[in-house]
Amino acid sequence: MEILKYALVVIYIIVAAAIIILTLIQKKEDNGASGAITDTVTNNFYEKNKGRTKSGKEKRWTIILGIVFAILSIILAIVFMLIK
Repeated sequence: MEILKYALVVIYIIVAAAIIILTLIQKKEDNGASGAITDTVTNNFYEKNKGRTKSGKEKRWTIILGIVFAILSIILAIVFMLIK
């Protein structure tokens, strides 16, 4: 059971580092207050295919790794409570 605990901690650290790196390499997407006021939403080809771009994939992987990070946090809390 100790091996499982250490393996989960290593995976947790790798996922945390990946989230940090993905977050730092992403570009800012919002237009700030002016975009909220003018509501500049365009319905063009880029907006429809945003998920296929590099930034779309980075965003998707950040969300996936965030969910994995949250699940691992809960699992690690349970494992550390059971194994003292």
